[in-house]
Amino acid sequence: MIDDDAFHLTPLDVRRYEFGSALRGYDKVRVDQFREQVAGELERLAKLNQDLEAKARSFHEQLRAFRDRDKALNEALVQAQQLRSEMRTQAEREAQLILREAEGEGARIVDGARGEVRRLQEEVASLERQRRANVSQLRHLLERQLAELHAAEQAAADAAAGTNESDPRPSYPTPAWLGRVEEP
Repeated sequence: MIDDDAFHLTPLDVRRYEFGSALRGYDKVRVDQFREQVAGELERLAKLNQDLEAKARSFHEQLRAFRDRDKALNEALVQAQQLRSEMRTQAEREAQLILREAEGEGARIVDGARGEVRRLQEEVASLERQRRANVSQLRHLLERQLAELHAAEQAAADAAAGTNESDPRPSYPTPAWLGRVEEP
């Protein structure tokens, strides 16, 4: 058996090989023809081998390019998934922050509204106390004026009857509306 590493036969080797002469040896013309056929076949096979090796290199290059593209696509896909995950996480954080801010703002608005309601209730209570005080003062003033009017009428009646001549105040009639003071 011939070792491929030790023996490489080329078409030129076949053409140049010289067979020794021997008695009753092979037909030289037929040997030369056969050598020519073997050399031609070796040339054809060598050319075919070179073509196949070139195709194999091309296929290996294409395969490497496809693997590089596949690797790049996988890396891009992983990065896109990570980016999507990061964006989702960021969006959730922002949503929670906005929600907390809105809840805080809502609580401040409600507290402010409650404070305003308390202030308005206190103001209404104060105005009600003021109204009662004013009605009470007006009632006292009217009662005093009525008392003075009654006293003036009495003095006028007494003066007309001649009983009280020392009181120089004139007498005035009492209006009807002064006798009907109602509290609201």
